[in-house]
Amino acid sequence: MAPHRLVHHSDAGSQYTSVVYSERLAEHGIAPSVGSVGDSFDNAMAESAIGLYKTELIRRQGPWRTSDQVEYATLEYIDWFNNRRLHGQIGHVPPAEFEEVFYASRAREEIKA
Repeated sequence: MAPHRLVHHSDAGSQYTSVVYSERLAEHGIAPSVGSVGDSFDNAMAESAIGLYKTELIRRQGPWRTSDQVEYATLEYIDWFNNRRLHGQIGHVPPAEFEEVFYASRAREEIKA
């Protein structure tokens, strides 16, 4: 599997596209989720996740009568999304399983070093 890095998601405000801000993220091994202001990648990852949420939960199970219904359904959706849904980009495993394997392999590498 390809290595994955921490990604900081933000809007494309000027503070998030500044050179100093980008350098600070890079110092800590963090990738920004946005490119330059107005490019086609601006917010794409977050918007894709929001689109899935709306398609898979909000529109499919609505209409919603109360905000409590939406909140509880959202908690269940997030649990399913992280612990049971198979994600093709990470080897057809749930994110929680991928993360567990990732950190276990890092711990083994640190022991060897």
